[in-house]
Amino acid sequence: MDREARVLCAAGGFGRTRRLLAAASWLPCVALGLALSSEPLLTARPAHHCRPDPALLPPSLRALRGPALLEASVPRLGPARALSPCLLLRYPVAGARPSSALAPNGTRSCTRGWLYTLPAAGLMHSPVTQWDLVCEDSWKVPLEQTCHFLGGLLGCVLLGAGCDRFGRRAVFVVSLVLATVLGAGEALAASFQTLLALRFLHGGTLAGAFLALYVARLELCDPPHRLAFSMGAGLFSVVGTLLLPGLAMLVQDWRLLQGLNALVTGFLLLFWGFPALFPESPCWLLATGQVTQAGRILWHFAEASGLDPDDSSSEESSLATELAALSAGNPQPQYHSILGLLHTRVTWRNGLILGFSSLIGGGIRAGFLRSLAPGERTFYLPYFLEAGLEAAATVLLFLTADRCGRRPVLLLGTMAAGLASLLLLAGAQYLPGWTTLSLSVLGLLASQAVSALSVLFAAEAFPTVIRGAGLGLVLGAGFLGRAAAPLTDIRGRHGFFLQDVVFTSLAILVLLCVLLLPETYGRELPQSLEDADHLHRSPLLRGCPPQDHLPLLLPSPSG
Repeated sequence: MDREARVLCAAGGFGRTRRLLAAASWLPCVALGLALSSEPLLTARPAHHCRPDPALLPPSLRALRGPALLEASVPRLGPARALSPCLLLRYPVAGARPSSALAPNGTRSCTRGWLYTLPAAGLMHSPVTQWDLVCEDSWKVPLEQTCHFLGGLLGCVLLGAGCDRFGRRAVFVVSLVLATVLGAGEALAASFQTLLALRFLHGGTLAGAFLALYVARLELCDPPHRLAFSMGAGLFSVVGTLLLPGLAMLVQDWRLLQGLNALVTGFLLLFWGFPALFPESPCWLLATGQVTQAGRILWHFAEASGLDPDDSSSEESSLATELAALSAGNPQPQYHSILGLLHTRVTWRNGLILGFSSLIGGGIRAGFLRSLAPGERTFYLPYFLEAGLEAAATVLLFLTADRCGRRPVLLLGTMAAGLASLLLLAGAQYLPGWTTLSLSVLGLLASQAVSALSVLFAAEAFPTVIRGAGLGLVLGAGFLGRAAAPLTDIRGRHGFFLQDVVFTSLAILVLLCVLLLPETYGRELPQSLEDADHLHRSPLLRGCPPQDHLPLLLPSPSG
């Protein structure tokens, strides 16, 4: 046991205080789940059609009202005779022959705007209905979605690096302040361009708050409890996702919903902005040499757990003795950047593999959602099914990731997602409906599990000194994968098949790379880059000696 681990053990280990703080960190996940899952509601495309324009009709038809006016104005296309959402009927000009005066001879674009069916739009007025982001302006909706996800990517990278330089608590508080201000700004946005910029920045601040909270919670827990508390936080995030449609039905307007989200993050800042509920991570303070600040927090942990920090009567040294040994020589704080990965032998490789795994988990789910709900107007099924399967994946990981290990479960999840996508690509036209539905549900469940486990795996594999930046890159890869679907949608829903082929191929490649990862279950969190490089690649089968003989790489020492 290294000295930092002995200090944490002398402070009471994972005692009552640390358990309560780790459990209390679940509640902010509800608010973050509310804010992060609002994207489908804000950008859902409602059922719509052109508003009839009586001035364009022949004089004999201008007196029509209601369904008769709609029948005469808007063309009905396709075998189901659905309304064409972006066209009006074009009648002959004045002076034409009487026999053709009542027969339309083509179509024209809308002249008086659109009529919307709001229940299909996510139960409320949205930016789509306010600024008419349909028909020729429909490309602006996937542009907003892409900007939101890319904002999350940028926030993960920048604020993750900030976690390693300024601390987990500082980044969390700053992210909440910015998220509150930006959320209120979204509610007051006067134009779509302003909303686009605010959504980009807001996505980054929410991702930064989630990242800082995740890392701080993980560093509070001991190895046997890391999975349970991480998955518990995931379930609370799903609760926020499921509560969002109810709030939308209650307020009936997207501006009020965004204002309510800003109010919730403001209350979150009011309580979790205080050190009593969100102290700085003593693990990070010790790893960076800030012993004095860590000592104050650990002293409080020990006293709250009923221990005497000065008592050295037991077999182990007291907290005061361990802190005095660490502070000998008055060490100066030492901070590290993500560029330190360039000087490692295997840690960079582990991060690269987990980043690709997160990219696949975030990107491949779009294909499964399209198989489940191919229509644009469907909202309820994909939203609630995705949230329900996220909860199911979280419970599945809780039951298996400790019993079987991180690497085998990640291997199995990647295999299931890749095979389901491959079968849908190869035989979607020939498979019966129930088979397509089953494969889509299985693939979506597996991709959710791969995303969640990749984040946990990366947090346990990266050392404390760069854990925020490393996890930010892995989380950012997940946001990049999720941005791929709306980015393709900008070009009129072309290229989805090629996108699915690319993600399926990458899933098969990642399947082979997962075998090179170490097993982090039951291990202490690595503190330094050297500690992370000593994580060896354990065998998949029990009873085999641990080894790390990799092609083109020197064997790394076990331990």
